[in-house]
Amino acid sequence: MKIVFTSEGTEWDSKIDPRFGRTDYFFIYDDETKGICTVDNRAIAETAHGAGPQTAQKLFELKPDVLITGNGPGGNAARVLAQGNVKIYVGAGDMTVKEAYDAYQKGELKEF
Repeated sequence: MKIVFTSEGTEWDSKIDPRFGRTDYFFIYDDETKGICTVDNRAIAETAHGAGPQTAQKLFELKPDVLITGNGPGGNAARVLAQGNVKIYVGAGDMTVKEAYDAYQKGELKEF
């Protein structure tokens, strides 16, 4: 299973980015292979409009099973994400990526 986190950095101890559309990075963890990679999304910060849908499209390219974020996607991004087969969990805004992963494993995050 591929789990994607919105993140402010590229390490397990990086803070979860509470924003979906303007997240700095996608931190990707493959639960089966234990592999980690990151995707830089900082260029989206310069986008005046449509950051959420553009970020959602980038997320689809990663083919995740699960997205873990802070506040959840906004309206436009949520409509785009609804077309995919990605389970979205929110409530990790005050956590590190590792803490969010542990909370997800324990069923402590809220499904969006």
